Amino acid sequence: MTSGGRAKRVLKSKEMLLVYITIVIILIFFFINNNFLSVSSLRGIMQSMALMGIIAVGTACLLIGGGIDLTANFMCLFAGVICAMMIKGGVPWFAALVISVAIGAVIGAINAFLVSKLHMMPFIATIGVGSVMAGVTQAATNLQNVDVPMASFWWGSNSLFNVFPIPFIIMAILLILYGLMLSKTQFGRNIYLVGGNELAARLAGVNPSKTRTILYINSGALSALAGVVLASRMHTASPQSQSDPLMSAITAAIIGGVAFTGGAGGMLGCFIGLILLNFFNAGLSSLALDSYWTITASGLLLIIALAVDFLNERSRLKALMMKVKPTLVLGTEDGI
Repeated sequence: MTSGGRAKRVLKSKEMLLVYITIVIILIFFFINNNFLSVSSLRGIMQSMALMGIIAVGTACLLIGGGIDLTANFMCLFAGVICAMMIKGGVPWFAALVISVAIGAVIGAINAFLVSKLHMMPFIATIGVGSVMAGVTQAATNLQNVDVPMASFWWGSNSLFNVFPIPFIIMAILLILYGLMLSKTQFGRNIYLVGGNELAARLAGVNPSKTRTILYINSGALSALAGVVLASRMHTASPQSQSDPLMSAITAAIIGGVAFTGGAGGMLGCFIGLILLNFFNAGLSSLALDSYWTITASGLLLIIALAVDFLNERSRLKALMMKVKPTLVLGTEDGI
């Protein structure tokens, strides 16, 4: 393919369509409110995107692999509280961070065991585990916030060049690393194969159970990291959530082209979906609308994204059947 042909293909790709939509949304809100693109506003958007994005990395990989984990919100609160309590008890912040992420990985392994070994439905299993975490978190804190000295979480609210929040940089690094993993490694190809066609994966010598176990562990660890990031930004860990970062992460991933049914998507589209969703939410907030309108709009975006994903999947299956049907007809005639 010539360079001109590649350029046309890129300009017509799904990712570029999302970029065009994002630019239009940004321009609309900028003309409504000229302060929409101020440095402080952009910094706030990036802070919000960091929490959602870290969760989205693990969630997107699991969705591509044909699984789903609904413990992320509970894990955020659980890990944030554990990390804050350890720091208050004298544990160095980095050690507390590592231990919290490790605990998240262990809980991810429990989710994997319930789903892969006991064959529980992912929705039921992960909601059950999440409810246990929520109860333990509330019991341990007696529904009181756990405050942490700012010096212990200095990185959570600091910015590089006074523009790019450190949590946002962490998210960007994760997106790049996982994007390379999905596109350049054999394990990444296995994830797509398991999510797209589990039977074909088995025939190719790939163990779907093992692959999804790794993805559940990864999802738990990244959700725990997001919880520590949230606590570091707020300098306090709350046992009760004021938002739903998991649904926002799923929405951003699906908007970015990650198939809810598995086997398709990538980190680039996920990142563009994060940008679109966060600028959209920030734009609604800049209009001084009540918070429930933002929640309503996010829910509508999720419904639209799922509908588009469903239609794309049905179109793909229809095209596949059209390719298979002539083969079946020819085979029948040969048999006669």
